Amino acid sequence: MKTEVRGSITSISLQNPSTALLTTSQGTSLTGALTGCLGSLDGACIEKLLLHCASALESNDVTLAQQVMWVLNNVASSVGDPNQRLTSWILRALISRASKVCPTPMNFNGSSSTSTIPSRLMSVTELAGYVDLIPWHRFGYCASNSAIFKAIQGCPKVHILDFSITHCMQWPTLIDALAKRPEGPPLLRVTVPNWRPQVPPLLNVSSEEVGLRLGNFSRFRDVPFEFNVIENSSSLELLVTTELNPSSLDLREDEVLVVNCQNWLRYLSDEPRGGIPGHQDGSMRNTFLNTIRSLNPRIIVVVDEDSDLSAPSLSSRITTCFNYLWIPFDSLETFLPKDSTQRMDYESDVGHKIENIIGFEGHQRIERLESGVTMSQRLRNIGFSSTIFCEETAREVKALLDEHASGWGMKREEDMLVLTWKGHNSVFATAWVPNPNGLLIED
Repeated sequence: MKTEVRGSITSISLQNPSTALLTTSQGTSLTGALTGCLGSLDGACIEKLLLHCASALESNDVTLAQQVMWVLNNVASSVGDPNQRLTSWILRALISRASKVCPTPMNFNGSSSTSTIPSRLMSVTELAGYVDLIPWHRFGYCASNSAIFKAIQGCPKVHILDFSITHCMQWPTLIDALAKRPEGPPLLRVTVPNWRPQVPPLLNVSSEEVGLRLGNFSRFRDVPFEFNVIENSSSLELLVTTELNPSSLDLREDEVLVVNCQNWLRYLSDEPRGGIPGHQDGSMRNTFLNTIRSLNPRIIVVVDEDSDLSAPSLSSRITTCFNYLWIPFDSLETFLPKDSTQRMDYESDVGHKIENIIGFEGHQRIERLESGVTMSQRLRNIGFSSTIFCEETAREVKALLDEHASGWGMKREEDMLVLTWKGHNSVFATAWVPNPNGLLIED
């Protein structure tokens, strides 16, 4: 099955290009590379084609871009092997991008939104199955919860600021652990922002409903619990600049503060808000971290995907996408049939990410991931010191991974724990405390 290019998305012609199209201004060597790859399933060849297409789009060579897309369309398949499935989503993203580069000659209906992929709303039960499918999220939950549990030992009151995209799915496990604490459970408060990036997974109930369910579970486990939503945080700008202060957050002197960032910081722009390097208005990412440091939390945990997808170059982002995001496609191949609805839904959510990384620029490109090493340096520059995950945490993570396919593993890298798939870095987890001698910086 070839990649479907539905009329609702685009009407670009991906029919066999004429012989004239195969002879481009870039010479016969390119023609040989393209025709030689026709029907090939080799990853290196597919990556080469994708980079040819990126180069054509960056130079506004519509004819060449259409030619390469035709070849890619003969290679990609939404129900093929992992490389083919990944390629089908990257091709879709390239088509989306092409519609913005040259909408009239290619007869595209360019969209100003951040995605042309329909978003599905999950029930809480479906979301639980989603995060259990592969350890992409559970790895971060396990490492973070263990670090938090250790940091708040003996504390009678704990307040967690939760910045996450998975709707508090992390907390039942921590609540269960706190219920078994020898000294008794603390009073636990969880505060979440009203603003959330519109990215998968999306839930069909409100944050308030999530809080009610957590409250019910906490009562069942005899853990005193409060849940708060930062109401005046309907935009990221409002959240970062006006709501992250002791008064708005109702911080109390007799409680310890924990800050949890799970797959969150990538959605805060890393570009100076003034548009000029060194401008007094630092990036949104640095402003957020400076503000968090000023709150003096007991611990801040940062978990995210371990890759750099923030490069300005389209070719660089495509290379990284192809060599990193094959991991979820490959891992799903090990235990789900090719036509599994559950598999296709999960891959669609990865496709949503791919489309934003490749199909958009400027403020609409919200997926601005940086690697664990780069993020760690940023946190050090802000004035945080890393804390090392203890051996007990490492054992808990390894026990979790034993529940999944044998390709998953864990390693230590500097002070990080890193989830790996067949030896390739997937997700990093880090834990930090404010450095009393550190300086707050703007850039």
